[in-house]
Amino acid sequence: MSLNITSGMLPKRYQRTPAFAPPFLYFGANKLPRQTSPLPLHAVSSNRRLRPGVVRATLKNSETEAEPSSGSASESPPEAPKFTLRNIPERLRVVLLCFLSFVICNCDRINISVAILPMAKFYGWNQTTVGIIQSAFFWGYVLTQIPGGYFADKYGGKHVLAVGVIVWSAMTLLTPLAASGNLGLLLLARALLGVGEGVAMPAMNNIISKWVPEKERARSLSLTYSGMYLGSVVGLWLCPQFIVSFGWQSVFYIFGSLGFFWWIGWQLWTTSTPQLSSTISEQELRYIESGAPGAEKDVSSVPWKLLLSRKATWAIIVAHFCATWGYFVLLIWLPTYFNRQLGFNLAASSFLSILPWLAMFISANIGGLIADALRSRGMSLTAVRKTMQSIAFLGPAFFLSLVATTDTPSLAVFYMTSALAFSSFSQSGVYSNHQDIGPAYSGILLGISNTGAAIPGIVGVALTGFILDTTGSWKLVFAIAIFFYLLGTVVYNILGTGERVF
Repeated sequence: MSLNITSGMLPKRYQRTPAFAPPFLYFGANKLPRQTSPLPLHAVSSNRRLRPGVVRATLKNSETEAEPSSGSASESPPEAPKFTLRNIPERLRVVLLCFLSFVICNCDRINISVAILPMAKFYGWNQTTVGIIQSAFFWGYVLTQIPGGYFADKYGGKHVLAVGVIVWSAMTLLTPLAASGNLGLLLLARALLGVGEGVAMPAMNNIISKWVPEKERARSLSLTYSGMYLGSVVGLWLCPQFIVSFGWQSVFYIFGSLGFFWWIGWQLWTTSTPQLSSTISEQELRYIESGAPGAEKDVSSVPWKLLLSRKATWAIIVAHFCATWGYFVLLIWLPTYFNRQLGFNLAASSFLSILPWLAMFISANIGGLIADALRSRGMSLTAVRKTMQSIAFLGPAFFLSLVATTDTPSLAVFYMTSALAFSSFSQSGVYSNHQDIGPAYSGILLGISNTGAAIPGIVGVALTGFILDTTGSWKLVFAIAIFFYLLGTVVYNILGTGERVF
């Protein structure tokens, strides 16, 4: 006899809310089915609400599991639903909203890199003070990486990312008020901004692991991460216009308000997993489940000792650290380099600073397409990750060495742009590797590695200000970044893997 449930929800006696879930994480969430229901246990998880169609299919399949198969012994994997303008895949909508959150994330992070020039003049700050202010963001950023990954894997990345966006947007809005008070309040506001943004990458990694099949992962992650680069482009382009027209305070008010509009769309149009969606098609759901191992199980406890005892984890940690040393130093100090070292004014410095980030936005997406193409042609996942990451390390090392040897502004801009463009291949290398080695723990793994990767934001950014105050040497700044790029190349190629470990 075949059961057929056609209502939108299971009977109330089969519903419950997961224990110990923080209330703010369940905005608009529906009650969830008990595992004591007639459904097979593998079909019901502690944080999923099954759609009616899924319930029908699951119950039917559970009754026929023991029956002999009358067809072929093996079935081909489900095909991706055809893409049309009238039928945009739901997984693409989720990826695009993640992308937009990263655009806003970097707009709110980078606006002070431009605004700091008139702010420093107004308040009389030296370069050491400027370096401390800009590094304060990372004091908070480092604190929420692992908690962000844990809560994302346990309760769903959607809710964690939503909370993070609200926190960092509020702190952006409050920055001018904090600056007008005293330096301590400004440092606190920047640190709390980092607290909010610290959960973004682990939460996004969790969402992508559950929504995107492995064959589309590199391009999806590259697109999402490229939102940071586009955010830098938008911020560096618009900040000077706002400062000239409305004063430096305006950049924080304008960019800080964007996150609240994004939050509304995020709550309305996304779910933490495809199984929770009430609008996804059956074909797309089957396609996602066939190739997204991140949706296999829910995290109730974290095997910390196991995660930290594997070479693959440490390969990611070291590579992530080395990649972000150059990235954060250049992200924060690039406008100052163009202004004070190359002699461009504020508007020109901001415009030229756009070029590297625009190049990164383009090259990151090209890298994702290349990685997926190599994978589809039979290259092992390990070889793909190491190839892409080697390009991301050796390219910047080469071009930064050229920057250090030239005093020609046009060449310096070209070399800097090329260095950062190649560095964006990391999105198809180490930044995609967490989901390879441990899809069920992808958020936590990214939180662990991004905690180490935040150290260059604290130490490297502040150290750069100290070096410039004491020696005035940009060559020394670039030499340190080159060293870490080379170190990362060696470590990742020796210890890294694309095979599943956890």
